[in-house]
Amino acid sequence: MTNPFAVERQPEALESLSPLSSNLGRAKIVVFGTFGVGNIGNECTLEAMLRNIRRYLPSAEILCICSGPEETTANYGIQAFPIRHAVSDDQLFGAHARSDNTLVRGLRKLVRLSMEPCRWYKAFKILKGKDMLLITGLGMLGDFGISPFGLHYDILGWSIVAKLCRCKLEFVSVGVGPIRDPVSRWFVKTALALGDYRSYRDRFSKEYLEGIGFSTMSDRVHPDLAFSLPKAMLPASKKRGDHKAVIGVGLIEYHDRRGRSENGDRNYRKYLASVAGVVCMLMDRGYTVRLLIGDTRYDQGVRRDLRVLLEARGQEYVDARLVDEPASSGAELLSQLAVTDVVLASRFHNVLLAIMLRKPVVAVSYHEKIVSLMDEFGLSEFCHDIEDFDADKLIGQITTLERDKGSVKRRTAIEQRSEVYRKLLDEQYEFIFSMLSRSILPKAPALN
Repeated sequence: MTNPFAVERQPEALESLSPLSSNLGRAKIVVFGTFGVGNIGNECTLEAMLRNIRRYLPSAEILCICSGPEETTANYGIQAFPIRHAVSDDQLFGAHARSDNTLVRGLRKLVRLSMEPCRWYKAFKILKGKDMLLITGLGMLGDFGISPFGLHYDILGWSIVAKLCRCKLEFVSVGVGPIRDPVSRWFVKTALALGDYRSYRDRFSKEYLEGIGFSTMSDRVHPDLAFSLPKAMLPASKKRGDHKAVIGVGLIEYHDRRGRSENGDRNYRKYLASVAGVVCMLMDRGYTVRLLIGDTRYDQGVRRDLRVLLEARGQEYVDARLVDEPASSGAELLSQLAVTDVVLASRFHNVLLAIMLRKPVVAVSYHEKIVSLMDEFGLSEFCHDIEDFDADKLIGQITTLERDKGSVKRRTAIEQRSEVYRKLLDEQYEFIFSMLSRSILPKAPALN
């Protein structure tokens, strides 16, 4: 099995992994992402980035631009600002203004457009004097659940402001594509073109950009940042006292390939019925099923709907063989994954974290990033399309994996690949923070 990242290793990457010069104590780093809104995988990405900033630059000042600044500040103790300052209709037009009124809708668009200069002036004040803006990981540069004048517009705006503030702009292990809307494509490509550094979390992202006319010749491929979570955060696998096999079944609120619910209700109902059937079949075979979520906001509705379906089929939630204790953090999700024997998951980071824990994984994929991840670990045969999977085949693969626990050979290969990814991310952190040191350290006086 070849290493998809091997050719991306750069000769200038440094070998030592010790903290960089203490002269970098004044470094001011801003991390950008959709954090603080309940997506557990995104929080794992932020956790990994923050821990590694502090590892290499212990005295650096860290700020965050994110979707949920209050939550981020509470969780990580760093100052955080919103990606965009939201203004409600009540604030603009009063509590009794009807949002379905044509005049109100028109005025709302006009007023918000007029507020854009003020918004970007605030962004300029936040980034002024900062050394580096890190746009980290995640799937923000694809169109799953993202509209052109939503996050893609925001990323371009913050990228422009960073350049105006002479702040280094770094795209670090980002996921890209698909991007079907031409306006989104232009926003994303323009933002990336402004970057002082670009790396992608998989070959799919890099090759996709090449396919839509963006040159990635000087760019790198480095794994998803979650692979750099400290080993101390990864719990050891735990065995249940009753020795019953536990199958982790991940849930996702899936509607269609673009994450839009208005045209995807049929897909959602089909997906939910299929998951309910798989859960019942697993329990009929004597397995204990532990339900897993990856988003504390969006996946709660799936849990409730699944409960209704299972109860309609005569499956009571009081049965000890069905465990439904939704995680609220990365640490809780890792603990739940640690007690499983096999994981069936759809969310990208649920699959990734299970792999990091060396769990046998079957993926029900809704996106190319999951297909790419499974392929990188030699698990393509265990990857199924979310809109067209055979429940009986899933059960057969889960049963086989549970009986041989993924096989020693497969588990060893996964462990070795994970370690390679960790080292590649170490090299990336060392490189980008060394680049920061070269740009902000005072130059030595010229000798006469």
